[in-house]
Amino acid sequence: MFKSFKRIFRKPTTASGPHTVAADEHGLTPADFSRGSRKVVEVLAQAGYQAYIVGGCIRDLLLGAHPKDFDVATDATPVEVKKLFRRSRIIGRRFRIVHVRMGPEIIEVTTFRAARNGGAHSGQQSSSGMLLRDNTFGSIEEDARRRDFTMNALYYHPNSNTIYDYADGIASIDQGEVRIIGDAGERYREDPVRMLRAIRFASKLGFKVEPATAKPIYTLSHLLEGIPAARLFDESLKLLLGGSAQATFNNLLEFDLFGRLFPRTAKQLAKADPVDRRFIEQALINTDKRIRSDKGVTPAFLLAALLWPVVHRLADHYRQQGESPPYALQRAAGEVLAEQCRYIGIPRRFTLGVREIWDMQLRLPRRAGKRAERLVAVPRFRAGYDFLLLREQAGEIETGLGEWWTRYQEADQGRRQKMVGELNKDGRGGSRNGNRRPRRRRKPT
Repeated sequence: MFKSFKRIFRKPTTASGPHTVAADEHGLTPADFSRGSRKVVEVLAQAGYQAYIVGGCIRDLLLGAHPKDFDVATDATPVEVKKLFRRSRIIGRRFRIVHVRMGPEIIEVTTFRAARNGGAHSGQQSSSGMLLRDNTFGSIEEDARRRDFTMNALYYHPNSNTIYDYADGIASIDQGEVRIIGDAGERYREDPVRMLRAIRFASKLGFKVEPATAKPIYTLSHLLEGIPAARLFDESLKLLLGGSAQATFNNLLEFDLFGRLFPRTAKQLAKADPVDRRFIEQALINTDKRIRSDKGVTPAFLLAALLWPVVHRLADHYRQQGESPPYALQRAAGEVLAEQCRYIGIPRRFTLGVREIWDMQLRLPRRAGKRAERLVAVPRFRAGYDFLLLREQAGEIETGLGEWWTRYQEADQGRRQKMVGELNKDGRGGSRNGNRRPRRRRKPT
């Protein structure tokens, strides 16, 4: 995903200031950065403020990637930033930042945050150490110390074409390590989501989590229980829809974090059924391929895949108790989604999509009469069809049905009618009554 990193001669960062990396060392030019981010820095500088392009975009450019987002850090307060840009708005309470719109771009502008007593942060904290507010402003040196990972504490000024490295972040990139700034345990207590971010960066960049950064994760993962479910949903999408879902999944399992996000799926995987693992991994591999090919990916499909090992077994259980297949699946889906939403707050628009994909697994075998023609026109048909192929590929169900639907989609109208007619002759087309709950025999009186 990333090209080989050009080794940069560097001196260790000292308390007297950052390591300055000149243009002839880092190889970047202002044109590598978005026009919007350069313009925001220019306007702030003309108004007398310090301003730098900051963080992950610099890291990614050094690694040969093409960042989609460019952030700016400044000593101007959010209110002062907003006064300079007509198309801007202040967002957030925990961390107040400004979104500045420059043409099609939205540039996130943050004010330098203050560090406390030479440590990580200033701001309001909970009894467990979680940072509740962080709107105490400071210098660029303090701002660098309160950033999460060393490779993100890089600041770039387009006028001088210079990178300022405040935490030996270039050394971390050079060594292929995710390294937290400060004491790892303290930083995770301030914001437990940093544990997920460490995994995301390691997976995305192909890095290793440096030992001192990794060790506390095993004992502090429970702190994620205190994070709002809505925020964990957003973080889950970043983890799984960034083009490295398979590597992320393996790292989440290794660091015992997957069960904090998808507890019932984690318990099912612990039973070591190879079909479940194959099914989920293949879904993640396919997702990565689509993202790298710039194809669309719906979160509903991925969530449906991650929860399916639990749902279909629970539905089987209810069927064995005498429930009809549709009702058994509906009941299982409701229970699993309700519980899952306590951990990551899945919005209703996605839970509806998840249910439709699962429901399609009962509808796809029923192809007799006009059913196939009507079903292929349903908006969720393609997602349900892809899901069916995954189930066959993983060995959960026998192959054949997926291949039939593949040929049906490619056939003309005459061929489609013939395919359905052949099903009707041998009775393999399914029936309206085929999924009804079997009648129970009455006991003789």
